[in-house]
Amino acid sequence: MPQNEHIELHRKRAGYRLDYHERKRKKEAREPHKRGKVAKSLRGIKAKLHNKERFNEKVQMKKTIKAHQEKKTKQSAEAPADGGAVPAYLLDREQQTQAKVLSNMVKQKRKEKAGKWEVPIPTVRAQSEAEVFKVLKSGKSRRKGWKRMVTKVTFVGDNFTRKPPKFERFIRPMGLRMKKAHVTHPELRATFCLPIIGVKKNPSSPMYTNLGVITKGTVLEVNISELGLVTSGGKVVWGKYAQVTNNPENDGCINAVLLVNN
Repeated sequence: MPQNEHIELHRKRAGYRLDYHERKRKKEAREPHKRGKVAKSLRGIKAKLHNKERFNEKVQMKKTIKAHQEKKTKQSAEAPADGGAVPAYLLDREQQTQAKVLSNMVKQKRKEKAGKWEVPIPTVRAQSEAEVFKVLKSGKSRRKGWKRMVTKVTFVGDNFTRKPPKFERFIRPMGLRMKKAHVTHPELRATFCLPIIGVKKNPSSPMYTNLGVITKGTVLEVNISELGLVTSGGKVVWGKYAQVTNNPENDGCINAVLLVNN
C-alpha cells in the first residue's frame, strides 16, 4: 500500500466518523468569513498576491456560470412534407426542435470580436500618464509620492465605495465625475441626454478603462431604453455603445456618437 493512502484505507475498513459530514458542512460555512478576515488584515505584496489568486478563482467561477447559462428552448420548425395524406387534426401542428440559445451577453461579445463596430474617430492621440495624473505628496513630511489625482473626467458607478483616504492610490475628484452624456444617433440625426452605464474601452490604456477615465475616443456604454428602440424579437434595447467625440475636461460635458452595426 502506498504511504499516503492510510486515511482512505481506514475509511474503507471503519467508515466515517459519525459527525464527519456535519463538521465538514460547518467548516465550509465558516470559510468565507475566515477568508474575508484574512483579506482585511493583509497589506503590501501579500495583499496583491491574495487578490490575484481570488481574482483568478472568480474568473473561473464566472466562466462556469456562463457555460451553464446556455439553456435549452423550444423553437418551432416546419414539419417535413409527408408522402401520404395527413389527418385533419395534424394539419396545423408544428414540429418542435430543441436548440441551444446563447445569452445576449455572449452574442454581444462575439460581435465585438468579429469587429462589427465602426467608430467615428478611428485614431486618437494617446494620453500620457503625466497628462492624466497629478502626483500628490503624502506622509507627515510630504515626502511620499505614490498617490495620484486624476485630472480628466471620470465615470464612477452608483455602487462605488471609496477606500479609506490613507490607502487610496487614485483619487477621482467629485467635480470631474459625470454620469450623463449627450449622445447623437447618426441615423435619427437627434441628440439625447442619456445616463452612462460604464466605460467600455479607453484607447490610451487599460488602466484608464478600469479607473473610468473618459477622454476623446473613449467607448462608453449608455442606457438607451428611453429611446424606445426594439430588437427584431420585440425586446427593448437597453445598453448600446457610443464613442466620445470631444474633450470633456475642456467643455464640461460629454458629447458622443452612438455606434451602429455595419
